[in-house]
Amino acid sequence: MFTEWSDLLLLPLAALVIFLFWAALTPLETLGWWAGWFGDAIYHDASTVEEAAFPASRATLTHQPAAAYVLFLSGIGRVSGQTLSYREQGFLEQLRQRLPGAVVIDNIFPYSVNNLALTGQPIFAGLWRWALRRKLEGPALAGYLINTRNMLQVAIAADKRYGPIYNQAMAEIMLDTVMRYSFDPESPVPVFIIGYSGAGQMAIGASTYLREWTKSPIYVISLGGIFSSDPGILMADHVFHLWGTKDKAQIWRFLMPGRWSWMATSEWNRALRQGRATIIRMEDMKHTGRGGYLDRHPPAEGAPSNMDRTVEMISTIIEHADAPAHIPTLG
Repeated sequence: MFTEWSDLLLLPLAALVIFLFWAALTPLETLGWWAGWFGDAIYHDASTVEEAAFPASRATLTHQPAAAYVLFLSGIGRVSGQTLSYREQGFLEQLRQRLPGAVVIDNIFPYSVNNLALTGQPIFAGLWRWALRRKLEGPALAGYLINTRNMLQVAIAADKRYGPIYNQAMAEIMLDTVMRYSFDPESPVPVFIIGYSGAGQMAIGASTYLREWTKSPIYVISLGGIFSSDPGILMADHVFHLWGTKDKAQIWRFLMPGRWSWMATSEWNRALRQGRATIIRMEDMKHTGRGGYLDRHPPAEGAPSNMDRTVEMISTIIEHADAPAHIPTLG
C-alpha cells in the first residue's frame, strides 16, 4: 500500500514515462517496413476475401463491372480488419444494401504497415489478445491500450517525417486489397475511401500514392475523421468531411495547425477555397456510442436513426461525387 503522497505521485509519473518510451518506439514499425525488415508480404485473411465480395451483388451475378469500390477503414478501437464493432457491421450491411452495384471492402487494418493484425504479431500478440479480451469482457480500461497504440499510429501517419513512408505502405495495402476484387488501375471506376475516426488520416495520406498508381478517381469520405492538413487532400479528387455537432473528438483538429482557418496556404484551406473539400454538418451526432454516427436507435419515434442518416449521406456522396455542389452540406 502507498503510505506517502510522494508514492501516489509515482503512479502517474511512471505511466507518463512508459507512454513516452512507447511513443518514442512507435516510428520503428514504419522505418522497419521501409528498411525491408518485415519483407514484402501484405497479410490478408483468406476466409474474408470471398465474403467481402458481396456474393449477392449485382456486379457478381450479372458479370457487370462494379460501379464503385468502397474501402472502409475502421476507428482506433480495432485490432485487425476483422474485429469490426456491431455498429460498424450494421453500417456496412446497410451500405451494401443501399449501393448494390458497389464493391464494399472492410478487411483492411489501417493501423499496420502490412495489414497484419495486432493479435498476429510475432512478439506482442499475447498482449493484444489479452487487451482485446479485457475490452470485451472487462475491465474495459485495459482495452484502451489498443486505442492508445492505434492513436500513436495516426500520429505517425500525420508526421511530416514518417508520414510519407507510412502512407505509402497504407496505399500499397489498399491497392493490393482492391485488386483482389477485380479492380483495374487503368479503369475510370471511382474508388471511395471511408476513414472513420482516426482512420481519416490514413485515408487522406494514402490518396497521394493512389493518385500516382491508378487512373481512377479517388474520393475520401471522412466520417468524424481526425486528420491533419496532408498533401493527400489536394491529390484526392474530392474530400468530404462529415462531422457531428456533438462530436467532441473534433477538438483534436486544434492540435493540427494546418486545419486552423488562418493558415491560408495549408492544403486543407486551399482545398476548401478551390472547392475540392466539402464539410458536411451532421446535426446532433456524437463521435461514437449512443448518439454517434453509427447509432441504430432512432432519437425519437418515427425519426430516422443516426445510422440511417449516415448511410444515406454517404450513399448520396458516392452516387453524386462528380457533382459535389449537388450534395447537401447538412445531414
